[in-house]
Amino acid sequence: MKTALVTLILAAGIAAAASEPVLIGSKKFTESYVLAEIAKRALSDAGSASEHRQGMGGTIILWEALRSGQIAVYPEYTGTIAEEILKSPQKMSLDVIRAELAKVGVQVSGELGFNNTYALVMSRAGAERARIRTISDLRAHPAMRFGVTHEFLSRRDGWRPLADRYQLAPPDVRGIDHGLGYEALRRGEIDVKDAYSTDAKIAEYDLVTLEDDLGFFPQYKAVFLYRASIDPQAKAALEKLQGTIDEPRMIRLNAEAERTKNYARAAELYFSGGSESIAPRAGESLTAKLTRWISRHLQLTCISLLLAVLVGIPLGIVASRGGAIGHVILAVTSAVQTVPSLALLALLVPVPFFGISARTAIAALFLYGLLPIVRNTATGLQDIAQPIRESAIALGLSAGARLRQIYLPMASRTILAGVKTSAVINIGTATLAALIGAGGLGEPIISGLNLNDHATILQGAIPAAVLALLVQWTFDLLDRLLIPKGLRL
Repeated sequence: MKTALVTLILAAGIAAAASEPVLIGSKKFTESYVLAEIAKRALSDAGSASEHRQGMGGTIILWEALRSGQIAVYPEYTGTIAEEILKSPQKMSLDVIRAELAKVGVQVSGELGFNNTYALVMSRAGAERARIRTISDLRAHPAMRFGVTHEFLSRRDGWRPLADRYQLAPPDVRGIDHGLGYEALRRGEIDVKDAYSTDAKIAEYDLVTLEDDLGFFPQYKAVFLYRASIDPQAKAALEKLQGTIDEPRMIRLNAEAERTKNYARAAELYFSGGSESIAPRAGESLTAKLTRWISRHLQLTCISLLLAVLVGIPLGIVASRGGAIGHVILAVTSAVQTVPSLALLALLVPVPFFGISARTAIAALFLYGLLPIVRNTATGLQDIAQPIRESAIALGLSAGARLRQIYLPMASRTILAGVKTSAVINIGTATLAALIGAGGLGEPIISGLNLNDHATILQGAIPAAVLALLVQWTFDLLDRLLIPKGLRL
């Protein structure tokens, strides 16, 4: 009987694990989105449920999410694995990479078939005018304006080591989003940018790829990283993709994604064998997407705001009494507000319990929402006139009764204004949650930035603005319901 019960429990656990979708992550550029969609379709065809969390950020965020089990698969490149993940100064073979990653429970698929190396690109007219063909030729043009991605600025195989190797010292090097960088290059706002050699925009914008004449960049062979614990049929599906995508094909898939603004459509083109006449699978409608984005956005902001109110008002009451404790509370909450929101999200990702999840976004929004509530609560209580305080004492009320029945109602308008400010801030800041895979209205904004597609950006920006206005109107109504009429007059 006991054996049967144990067997039943184990079978139920295995069935529950099998029913959970395989979470696939992607970085914030077109090719990573497309490869993730290909993996998703491959897993689906193999009978494994999967979910694609789009544009979760850069290498380290995706790697930490994979290593900690918060995602199960994501596309990566051998050069990036060696340089950024394993921090190896030497070139590493795929077998060595496999052996090193196996130590942390991560496996590497076979190479997909193309090398997507880093490159520096210029407009063809600019390169021909300055007679620049190689990266070394840039030394003779120190006034060139460089715009490179923020990740490239800090990578071990990125800008600084490249500049040292080629002895480049331009006066103007700025960090810029990958997709926006192409637009800046087209408009002549920068002269040189970093690119991926399989970017479709290189041909679309008639750009020239500068020859890496000193051989600085390593090989970046595309692979999938996945957790060793995923289902065997999911592993088999990923391994079947080995050697099926060469560089021209990957460039074509990237071009299809940017032409149609649809990453899933590019994945369909891969599985159709290049036939563009194939009817795409029915995808999620815009209404369904908006419903999903808005519901997650409201979930993040409402939970974080509720926590901020529950913690912020008591802290504000304590801070209103002054003294060392009051000054420390105001100083700490003010200091949190000075931390850039993206930096705060990145700092919370490696902390146990948080990671790549909605919990991290809620925690960050909660911390950002504290200051307006704490400061307004403290200010509202401190501004109560002394005669009112003396009258409350003369009535013989206890300290708690004075606070609940007189002081908080008197300060309610100021406190509610702080809660309103916190809510509006959270609506806007919550769009950054998409950078760590937490969803919300930031998803279409980030995707639109990557595609340089204003319509996609507006799919997230307009609902976010409408939500902010609705929050404003809701609190205006609460003013009438919660604030005593005498105070409103």
